[in-house]
Amino acid sequence: MSRITGFLRGLTDRNLLNTLFFSLTVVVAVVGAMRFLPEPLVTRLVRDDVTNQAGIWRQRLISQLDAGLGIFVDGTIAPADRERLSQMINFSDVFRFKIFLPDGRILWSTRPAEIGEINTKPYFADIVMKGQSYYKQEAKPLAEIDRLTLRDGTVLDPDAERLVAEIYTPVVQDGRVIGAIEFYTDITDVYAAFFDRVQLTLSILAAIAILVAGGALIMVFSSGRRRERHLRERASQEKELLAGQLRLAREIRLLGELNEWLQSCSSLEELFDMVSAFMTRLLPDSMGSIYVYSNSRDVLDGACAWNGADYHAHIRPDSCWALRRGRTYFYGESEIDFTCDHMREHEEEIYFCIPILAHGETVGLMTLRAMRGVTQEQFARSRKLAQMCAEQISLAIANVRMRDQLRDQSIRDALTGLYNRRHFIEALRRSVEAAKHVGADLSLVAIDVDHFKKFNDNHGHDAGDMVLRAVGSALEAECDGDELACRLGGEEFMLLLPLADTETAARKAENLRRAVEQIVVRYGEKNLPHISISLGVSSFPQNGTFPQALMKSADDALYEAKAKGRNQVVVAGASGPEKDGKAASEAADRSALEKAIAQKGKSRRAEAGKDDAAAGPAAA
Repeated sequence: MSRITGFLRGLTDRNLLNTLFFSLTVVVAVVGAMRFLPEPLVTRLVRDDVTNQAGIWRQRLISQLDAGLGIFVDGTIAPADRERLSQMINFSDVFRFKIFLPDGRILWSTRPAEIGEINTKPYFADIVMKGQSYYKQEAKPLAEIDRLTLRDGTVLDPDAERLVAEIYTPVVQDGRVIGAIEFYTDITDVYAAFFDRVQLTLSILAAIAILVAGGALIMVFSSGRRRERHLRERASQEKELLAGQLRLAREIRLLGELNEWLQSCSSLEELFDMVSAFMTRLLPDSMGSIYVYSNSRDVLDGACAWNGADYHAHIRPDSCWALRRGRTYFYGESEIDFTCDHMREHEEEIYFCIPILAHGETVGLMTLRAMRGVTQEQFARSRKLAQMCAEQISLAIANVRMRDQLRDQSIRDALTGLYNRRHFIEALRRSVEAAKHVGADLSLVAIDVDHFKKFNDNHGHDAGDMVLRAVGSALEAECDGDELACRLGGEEFMLLLPLADTETAARKAENLRRAVEQIVVRYGEKNLPHISISLGVSSFPQNGTFPQALMKSADDALYEAKAKGRNQVVVAGASGPEKDGKAASEAADRSALEKAIAQKGKSRRAEAGKDDAAAGPAAA
């Protein structure tokens, strides 16, 4: 035991001697620096400061001149510029300056007697005119200084000496030195301020050295092993803290990027693609999926997944405890837990179910499961981040839906749900351009409800609205693929049929006419009179190559159908109206016999239509 104690004491003594030697060395070094270092260091600092100031003075001087750099090129200074130059010393720390031309001749000086003299000193040609500044400082009597009063109004003692800096700064244009400016400035106070600052800095360093030495002595007398163990524990804690801070900074950065990208999404499909990409980076230890409420809100539709997670196409709201309880559900956290129905296949694993809320309304659900090898403690730490992600996603979903709703309201007719006139014109313009580009067919069908005013006059506007909605539903049911139905206004409708030739459009128009004839609208305790429509068909390019021409041709055909008794189809530019489905379809087969049969059937329907129109007011 005594040997161990002696060894420790010897070790302590050696450490103490080493520490004292180090402390004395540092103190001697700092004292030596305080004795020999300040003057060269201060001179260097002052030189750098004056050099920077000289660049500012040069720019300010040149900017004040009307001729600018032109004085160095022309070699002359206008009277107005001379006046400005003479005033410069009143607004800066410069008390004297000269302007040199490249040959060393003084173009201007605060001392007029010097103008025209030539600077023959070697450093002017070897240093200044090669684009470098030249600096020197020396003490001068006040008799050689032009200004005896400081800017603050202090009058200087004429018998005293002042430290003056003289600096040449070259003037460069397009990479070529075209002249130079020499400035004289009083640096007495600046030099003293820098000197005091350096002395203070060295004093602080000396004090720090002494404190370090004292701290070293304290450490020598402390327990080495305990200190080492403490330092190791502290280093470990700091390392963990730093890792946590770096992880938090990364998560915050990714969350910010996620929010920015989500706000720029134009559709839910695009949004969920971005969510999958970001969640893989934000929650690498978890596999997850997102469900979104359908429009009917009776089920949630699977939207996306990441890190290899699977998800159902649809789940019921009551199959998830998080949705039923209205808060995050952590399966595996409590002693007693119940598995969500939609997670039955993963009931042996721990998982989160997080409701996605936006503006107080539940819009979806996020599920998270721990990846293989991730402990419950590690998985639980991701809970807060997952909830923050859910908040970002919820707001983005709400924004996209609201944007879609507002856009839908701007392009839809409020009464019928069909597209409005503005959207139809835009779609027609795009379709016409596409048809021109690829040489495809395109047709329009103009539609007008026959005797619509009688519905309003005899049964009221509510009945008229019901008729318009019924016709709109028939139009929407008739549209396939890229075909588009629109309500232009009032009782006027129109169909856009991309890739449809005249015969196809005529058949579709006749099918629509027949479908509307079959509509029965019940209003109150009775049925409204039967509904019929007149239709006009125009095609690209036969009836026009511009949207306006196609619409006008379709309207002209529609008016022709009305003029010929209504409840029929007229093709623009045709030799005669094709008025029913058989005439339109059998025209494609070129069968004269079937045309005759169709013509006979058409005549009968026209007579029946006239009888219904006459009976309508009476029934009302």
